[in-house]
Amino acid sequence: MATAPTASNLPLFYKDLVPLSSVDHADFHARPLDSADFLINQHAVPLTSDEFVSASRHYPIVFSAGDNPVPLALMGLNEGINTFVSEEGKLINPVYVPAYIRRYPFMLARLRPDTDELSLCFDPTSGAIGKFDEGDVLFVDGKPSDAVNNILEFCKNFEEAGQRTGQFVEELQKADLLMDGEVSIQADGYEQPFVYRGFKMVDETKLRELRGDVLRKMMQNGILALIFAHLFSLQLMREIFAEQVKAGKMPAVTVAPTTA
Repeated sequence: MATAPTASNLPLFYKDLVPLSSVDHADFHARPLDSADFLINQHAVPLTSDEFVSASRHYPIVFSAGDNPVPLALMGLNEGINTFVSEEGKLINPVYVPAYIRRYPFMLARLRPDTDELSLCFDPTSGAIGKFDEGDVLFVDGKPSDAVNNILEFCKNFEEAGQRTGQFVEELQKADLLMDGEVSIQADGYEQPFVYRGFKMVDETKLRELRGDVLRKMMQNGILALIFAHLFSLQLMREIFAEQVKAGKMPAVTVAPTTA
């Protein structure tokens, strides 16, 4: 259920990236998007560990398959199905929106491989930034506007949250707590259950068998609370499945495609 990068190695949602420039974009404005078309066919969105508690009320939280697991908020159980977005790209119900979505079309990116310096970039194909008459001014007298500074601060916070998320996953792997996940859902009218694989989850048996000192450390540094948020959220997979049934978006196969 993990989301693979595009052929051009751009992050999920992004079709192109250009650095924001006070010269090239001096008269550009940023405006809110009327719809999130980029979400319509996305069933999984990256999530930071900072968001686990808020997101766990609305989405099942799983980890991507592969050697470098990434937390994901599931918006659908099958690729191409998003139960939270209409065919017009509108959120069906007001829910918590992951920061990865709210960040789009901006992001901090490394422009040169020989430096760790990050620059504020944006996706010029998004339709949110351009030579519009309306929207927020991006530059004032050649300097970033308050709107750009706020965006930059949000992106910096997101990057920091991403680093904390990486450390969280490393701790899970160090304790050997992640296992290949599997969820079986028996739907009315079907003889065979729908079996979903292709993701990782915390192994509750190994969690119960952890040494007391390890558990104490996890409780003190907040990791245990994140684990429980993840585990409690998994019950929402059946609710997501029910929403797919209600919307007539039943999967065509009984085993979810595995995407590394």
